[in-house]
Amino acid sequence: MLRKPEVGRDVGNFYIGRTKSLKIPETQLVKKFFSFVKIEHTLFSLPLIYSGVMLASRNTLPPLKILILVLTAATGARTVAFALNRIIDRHIDSRNPRTATRDLPSGRMTIWEASWVMVAGLALYFGSAYFISEFCFYMSPIPLAVFIIYPTMKRYTPLAHFGVGMGLAMGPLGGWFAISPSFENLIPPALLSLFTLFWVAGFDIIYATLDEEFDKKESLYSFPARFGRARALQFSALFHFIAFGFLTALFFYSPFSLLALPLLVMTGYLLYLEQKKAEDVELAFFKINAVAGFAVFAMVLVGVSV
Repeated sequence: MLRKPEVGRDVGNFYIGRTKSLKIPETQLVKKFFSFVKIEHTLFSLPLIYSGVMLASRNTLPPLKILILVLTAATGARTVAFALNRIIDRHIDSRNPRTATRDLPSGRMTIWEASWVMVAGLALYFGSAYFISEFCFYMSPIPLAVFIIYPTMKRYTPLAHFGVGMGLAMGPLGGWFAISPSFENLIPPALLSLFTLFWVAGFDIIYATLDEEFDKKESLYSFPARFGRARALQFSALFHFIAFGFLTALFFYSPFSLLALPLLVMTGYLLYLEQKKAEDVELAFFKINAVAGFAVFAMVLVGVSV
């Protein structure tokens, strides 16, 4: 005998019945995606990537097609990096009161959904690299190796901050290769990448001060947990000083127009200000860094164009 179907009941993440739609509103899906990958953090990397593009273009306007493909490649790579980081760190995040409300630890997103976000990012990244050039496509797996390794580094070495830095430091080289697909004359983008490496390592230490006590409890190897907050911030200041040294070397090696000199000075001041305001992580890490990235881009743009 046929049984009358139930009006509706929840089964895991699915719903059987007629009173509830299986379709999730698109706005919720978009909101979940942006919450998961923190797309706004691209403000740190995108200006440096386009700085690499402008360095390679020098006195010429990059093709619009390349500018768009660089944007999509950067977005795809950023999505993969963040998804991998969240997936690999999900158990640690669930034990940290500051991060327990993130999408995976809180259950707002499943590991299956997070994996599909990563796959979508991979498709966008590889597809963009393919259409930029054959050279970029062949080089494209290299950043993925860094994205996989650096989330695990804080489990065994304080150099984890440089793992994050390395992830972003590949951006300027990627921008350069999008215009100049060869290993010739790599000193300018290398100097910009070294600036990015030490800049990011420095501000990642500031960010890590939020988790100093938790990292000690979990035996994680952040600078604040291993050396104490005060000494860690001294290292952060040193790394930012080194970063400014590489940026200055780029300014004079390229060489840039003297009209870009005020922007070099402005970047140096922003790095100094970031250290002075290190106790206010929201201001130092998020706001000052975003401005610093655009200051570097403006310096490169003016330096090679005027």
